[in-house]
Amino acid sequence: MKLLSFDIEIADEFELKPGEDLLRYAPFHIAVAAAVAPGGESRLFYSEDANGKPCVEMTREKARELLQFLAGRQEEGWQLFAWNGLSFDLRWIGHNAEDMETAGRVALGLYDPMFQFFNQRGFPVSLSAVGEAMGIQQAKLMKSADAPKEWRRGNFDQVKKYVIGDCEITNQIVEQITRRRLIAWKTRKGTVSSEPMPRLKTVAEVLREPQPDQGWMTGGGMKRSDFAGWIPRHLLAEPER
Repeated sequence: MKLLSFDIEIADEFELKPGEDLLRYAPFHIAVAAAVAPGGESRLFYSEDANGKPCVEMTREKARELLQFLAGRQEEGWQLFAWNGLSFDLRWIGHNAEDMETAGRVALGLYDPMFQFFNQRGFPVSLSAVGEAMGIQQAKLMKSADAPKEWRRGNFDQVKKYVIGDCEITNQIVEQITRRRLIAWKTRKGTVSSEPMPRLKTVAEVLREPQPDQGWMTGGGMKRSDFAGWIPRHLLAEPER
């Protein structure tokens, strides 16, 4: 089975305060996206002006090209992976492409290890926390909040390397989860914890499982609908193909 991880970087620049809801600043526009296969295909998606210079924001046409590329790979039998891709990447790809139907269908077939982890433990975990705990030597090249700033400053190559790097890290984490049958992460206390993950599941499979147990959490936490609530409801009711 062929694997492909993808990631987007947004064009919107803002300062997120501690504990603040990211969606306060939505809807988001895309600056650049990447799709990377382990040891193979690597593609970048961004819009250019008449002089060939990258645009600040991806056009609707380019976003549709990106979405159709992902849908096409999925239809060809590729396994698509994205870290928090259900809640974020595919939602805003669909929004920018003005095609939430296709984005929703791709999302149901997506493998999102972060969403699967959330459904088992009741809280999200970052790519960097997992990468560090699972021994991934490749480090993130910048903070995600800095990508829009650098893109707007014209540091296009730096942001391109960053978005490709996050895809490469995701691929390496997927390989480790598959081999070790667990997911490990570095906690806020600096310790390493792990959670069994015998196999990776599609979003559709995870959504058929019970809601996560969050009874131990003070004040509750994120809900599963926060991740999947954007998918058109009729798609959620369709039998799996």
